[in-house]
Amino acid sequence: MKKYSHLLPNDKYVNQMLSSIGLGSIEDLFTDIPKETKLKKKLEIPAPMGQMEIERKVEDALDSDKVHPSSPCFLGGGIWPHYIPAAVNHIISRSEFYTSYTPYQPEISQGVLQALFEYQSLICELGNMDAANASMYDWPTAAAEAARMAMRITKKKTVVVSSAAGFERKKVIETYVEPAGGKVVEVPYNGKSGETELAEVEVAFAENDVAAIYLEQPNFFGVIESKVKELGEFAKRKGALFIVGVEPTSLGILEAPGSYGADIMVGEGQPLGIPMSYGGPSLGIFAVKGDLNMIRQMPGRIIGMTNEKNGNGRGFVMVLQTREQHIRREKATSNICTNQALMAIAAAAYISLLGKEGFVRLSKTIVSNSHYVSKRIEETGKYIAPFFDSEFYSDFTFSRKGEGLNGQMLFEELARRGIHAALPLGWFYRGLKEVNMISVTEAHNERDVESLINALREV
Repeated sequence: MKKYSHLLPNDKYVNQMLSSIGLGSIEDLFTDIPKETKLKKKLEIPAPMGQMEIERKVEDALDSDKVHPSSPCFLGGGIWPHYIPAAVNHIISRSEFYTSYTPYQPEISQGVLQALFEYQSLICELGNMDAANASMYDWPTAAAEAARMAMRITKKKTVVVSSAAGFERKKVIETYVEPAGGKVVEVPYNGKSGETELAEVEVAFAENDVAAIYLEQPNFFGVIESKVKELGEFAKRKGALFIVGVEPTSLGILEAPGSYGADIMVGEGQPLGIPMSYGGPSLGIFAVKGDLNMIRQMPGRIIGMTNEKNGNGRGFVMVLQTREQHIRREKATSNICTNQALMAIAAAAYISLLGKEGFVRLSKTIVSNSHYVSKRIEETGKYIAPFFDSEFYSDFTFSRKGEGLNGQMLFEELARRGIHAALPLGWFYRGLKEVNMISVTEAHNERDVESLINALREV
């Protein structure tokens, strides 16, 4: 036991614990690990250091990272750089928010419940929906839960998904739907416009008993779908639900999903005051439009507001809990038994700080910036931008003229120059190996843009 003396506070207590469970040494705890897989040498752990030395060592290591804004990021595709008001982090760092877990005892969690109720209300206002939950893990799981919910409501087994939807979202939908006995039918996009083909949707409906259609607005290519209203009306005529995925900052200028017939709205809440953080945590938006049956079938948690029995005040409560896993077990509507509610509070703080006018201004800034960068790329004379002949919001596609680098090679060349940009669409679509995607937000300044343009010229 002596070789553990520098790690353990007291050998006497260690021996007592080992004796009580019938073991002679700490190594006996790991006898189930095959000997051939165990490390045969000592770990190269540095000697103890003081706090200042450790901080300097960590800072030196972090300086080698190429992250936004020191290395501009124009990748998009699901996580975006955005400006976050300092007040957002201040609010969610308060101990009553930062340390509290899911409020199973609402009477002692009024502050958290009220903040989540405000989040739900703001999401409903953004999307013109009737009810929202608080909340999901991310956009892909929200989309997948929406597909399962549509299957439960309609008693049908097929979900039609636009091929112009995000790759991860499509894969997670498949992962959720197929074990439930359903299937996913993917309909193609138009090769010129990048929009979902309405005629192909009609074919899919003719050949299958469809529970829902899922598409995104804007779609994965950044293209603004022009036939969302027609798609929604068509779904309703066929007795299917219409599920729309959104990037929420676009709702400052684009029509709200609830206004053009969406039954379920899902999306990625990361742009709403949440940092990129190497890909997470993020926030899954989930809201519905419809009657109580729709709301009862929602996954996750719903916070409600009520009046005290004596009429002296109001209170916030968790409602419709009977659908939850912690009560219904295998009869629950989903396997969501926790979430990152702190991210929902961050989103509520962010939207509240911007206000209605600020949100509209944000959307206009993003669309203006993205079109400016697209024009600058086109002006180099080396690229076609945008690649798809349609209106776009934040993300847009482009391709290189003539022979030379393919999408993957262009991405790598820009990375060598310290620019995270030109997401290769060949990763997700076989026919788009020569096409890349750029994402521009309000967080990109003139210096970022010049760095991107100069790198594209060099390549």
